[in-house]
Amino acid sequence: MTTATWTLDASDDGQLAVRTDVTGRAAKMGHRLTIAVTSWTATVEWSGEAPTAVTLVAEVSSLEVVHGEGGLTPLIGPEKIVAKANALKSFEADRYPSIRFVSEEITAVDSGFRLAGTAEIHGVSREITVDVTATDLGDRWHIESETIVRQSDYKITPYSQMFGAMKVVDEVTVTFDADYRKP
Repeated sequence: MTTATWTLDASDDGQLAVRTDVTGRAAKMGHRLTIAVTSWTATVEWSGEAPTAVTLVAEVSSLEVVHGEGGLTPLIGPEKIVAKANALKSFEADRYPSIRFVSEEITAVDSGFRLAGTAEIHGVSREITVDVTATDLGDRWHIESETIVRQSDYKITPYSQMFGAMKVVDEVTVTFDADYRKP
């Protein structure tokens, strides 16, 4: 049985991002953000035709606000800087510099694989399940997933302002989209 190790990272393999939403009486004022994680590494161990272990490590300080929808004004440079600073403060990036996911069980499903494992965010470890779609494109594999994460499960207080009249929704969507070129 052949074994292989895939290593993917943010340099040119794909994108790891977080999408947020806003709520509250003044939600119209807030932006729904797309925040890219610009420094991450994923390692996938293979045995035969199936992955046996997946590890992903993301550096919190690498967060970059790349897009914002809604709000009273367009999201431009200075607002992106403020939004990033607020995200780093919510994550306590100096104290908890990385986010880590380690699979404990991998199951084949129709569209790819279901990864059951542990996510460590903000110093809190919790079990989580991630469904990953894997598509064979001939010269490469395309891998993608979309997972809902509740910030409060990891003792993160969602950002708010105006005494809570506008705040980030507790549940955020984490997306992963990458290509692995076949040898």
